Amino acid sequence: MENIDRFDELLKLLTEKVIINGKEYSLKEDFEKYFIKNNKSAGIRIRKVMQLVRDSSKEIRKAIQAHKKDI
Repeated sequence: MENIDRFDELLKLLTEKVIINGKEYSLKEDFEKYFIKNNKSAGIRIRKVMQLVRDSSKEIRKAIQAHKKDI
């Protein structure tokens, strides 16, 4: 069940608003601001969320490797 929670966390990072240091970020909105409106600050926010995605992905990958050893 713990692995499902990790997957849900990753999905939330990608699809919902995320709070980092008391500030709310939306990956989709920031992508639109950055690539359509050329808002450079949105690029910084995208990188912050993507860092969390990367960290979450690493944890999922570790869990998969550990589970693979148990099979």
